[in-house]
Amino acid sequence: MAALEEEFTLSAVPLGAGPGGLLGVEQSNKTDQFLLTDSGRTVILYKVSDQKPLGSWSVKQGQIITCPAVCNFQTGEYIVVHDNKVLRLWNNEDVNLDKVFKATLSAEVYRIHSIQGTEPVVLFKEGAVRGLEALLAEPQQKIESVISAEEVIKWTKFFMVFRHPVLIFITEKHGNYSAYVQMFNSHILSKYTLLLGQEEKSVVQSFTTSVDRKFISLMSLSSDGCIYETLIPIHPSDPDKNQRVVRSLLLKTVVAGNARNGVALTILDQDHIAVLGPPLPASKECLSIWNTKFQTLQISKELPQGTSGQLWYYGENLFMLHGKFLTVIPYKCEVSSLAGALGKLKHSQDPGTHAVSHFVNWEISQGCGLGSQNSEPSKRTLRRRKIEASVQPEVQASKQLLSTIKKDSEKHIEVELRKFLAIKRTPDFHTVIGDIVIGLLGRCKTEPSFYPRNSLMQLIQTHVLSYSLCPGLMEVALEKMDVQMLQLCLQQFPDIPEAVTCACLKIFLSDAVQDEQMEEQTEILQNGFNPEDDNCDNCDKEFNEKPQDTGEETTSCPIKPKKAALLNAVLRSAYSEAFLLPHLKDIPAQHITLFLQYLYFLYLKCSENATMTLPGTQPPTLNQIMDWICLLLDANFTVVVMIPEAKRLLLSLYKFVKSQICICSELNKIEVSFRELQKLNQEKNNRDLYSIEVLELF
Repeated sequence: MAALEEEFTLSAVPLGAGPGGLLGVEQSNKTDQFLLTDSGRTVILYKVSDQKPLGSWSVKQGQIITCPAVCNFQTGEYIVVHDNKVLRLWNNEDVNLDKVFKATLSAEVYRIHSIQGTEPVVLFKEGAVRGLEALLAEPQQKIESVISAEEVIKWTKFFMVFRHPVLIFITEKHGNYSAYVQMFNSHILSKYTLLLGQEEKSVVQSFTTSVDRKFISLMSLSSDGCIYETLIPIHPSDPDKNQRVVRSLLLKTVVAGNARNGVALTILDQDHIAVLGPPLPASKECLSIWNTKFQTLQISKELPQGTSGQLWYYGENLFMLHGKFLTVIPYKCEVSSLAGALGKLKHSQDPGTHAVSHFVNWEISQGCGLGSQNSEPSKRTLRRRKIEASVQPEVQASKQLLSTIKKDSEKHIEVELRKFLAIKRTPDFHTVIGDIVIGLLGRCKTEPSFYPRNSLMQLIQTHVLSYSLCPGLMEVALEKMDVQMLQLCLQQFPDIPEAVTCACLKIFLSDAVQDEQMEEQTEILQNGFNPEDDNCDNCDKEFNEKPQDTGEETTSCPIKPKKAALLNAVLRSAYSEAFLLPHLKDIPAQHITLFLQYLYFLYLKCSENATMTLPGTQPPTLNQIMDWICLLLDANFTVVVMIPEAKRLLLSLYKFVKSQICICSELNKIEVSFRELQKLNQEKNNRDLYSIEVLELF
């Protein structure tokens, strides 16, 4: 027998979570604590017994978490990856992820795995695997491609076999599935082609796995509603050969075939599995527990608010999204017997019942590791070591270029740099480019007249630099008032401090204000006639042309297109509100007013669904525009409200906010009505064949 106890809500889905639900729920180093990672920017640590959060961490605006956060059970640290390549490590005492340890990797990460008894491993999207400490010692190491270009990783699992870690991941290519098994003790990677059995036309929707001493049992839930099992040998007969394994039918039609919403399954113990999905095409989604030994349904629970098709389990708890909430459902599974499978036991809770632990972790031992990857003495020291360049033939070219930078002219350096960049890139290209930039900046400080602008622009456009790698670059650009270089840095660097971002904004706004004042002075002196109008480009005409039939002062662009492109780079840059707000208070009131006018102009453009024709690589999004309006008003409202020029703008913003509040209020009223309609629809099955219904909406 199996039982599902009363559910309870652990958390509402964070506002930043995307339509895919959550990225994952992972065990912390304490059995009652779990890491919840949404599909946006936030990681939350929850204590299930108290049903409350213990900590919350978020990445910057403009950044996105791309794989679930996990706990390093050896150190107690938490690990997460954002923007596919940036790895962060932190602990409970850290408050802001911007200030914690960061490593930028050379390839995109698919998943980080961590279990008791061994160090975490990192699986890259191209199939390569690295131990965490070896990766942190050299973040920019070359990552090889294990799978073919068209293969896509669909699912992965990390577990222990005979006290040694094993990683399995499933790939899909043109409807064909393959299983890769990585044995870390012997460093053997085996590939298995999953041959289709009876389900030739079905698509696999979910995987789960368990292990014994001889085989890895891979179970898959297909789009025909059936569960299939594949046995993969732990010790392959020929590891270097692509082997074939056949899937066999385990359970028939546990969910409706071709279910529209996501389905999921997970193994609870040797004889029980949990399945998430609708049992019939027209029915609502259910959580069910099946006995695989006797092929019987043990218990089922309806989930009327729907799910995301995601299911996690730890200890005696099942985690899932039910509607807009992360729900926890405790469960019990008794020792499998025919009487229990048929529901004939006299007592639902028998002394023979037992709590189920992670089936895949039964072989765990605290003493095992990843072989040679776990043998380095000082792991903390490795993280702080500077990554040295690999010994390659091209290293001589970089040394020659560094020597040229110290003594030759700007033009000669520019020519030699072009030649160097034409050479095939090596794995240490990231480090070499950083050394070249540092060399150029060092000479800039010793020789004030030396400013190799073209060379620096070429280096920025290699797309391998970051602020942390060469912090002096933007400092020099700010001193030189080089707005084009600052714009390029804002577009390329993901880790610019908020103080530097605000310094760029001040320069951009200062130029824009000067242009506006010069334009007004020219119009006055020439009695409204500007001889340059005949030579202005189409973009200038479009943004300086005032629309008809409107009296709003912000309906035309308040700044020139080139300055608008600079401000757009600021709007799209990553930032943390807490660190940005103090710096925004130092911007002059006149500049704040101009910036607010431009932001309001952008809002009108977006709200009208007009084509954004502003210069620059990408226009800002509506959310970014609204966030910056709120930031500026929060930081400078007491100053702006005293400026006469800003009065009409503030009134326009006030009207906008008021209209939004009215719209939200009306939507809330409609939502109540829809809830009543939904309740009536749920009661439809209890009515007779004929009825008269009256529904009053207030």
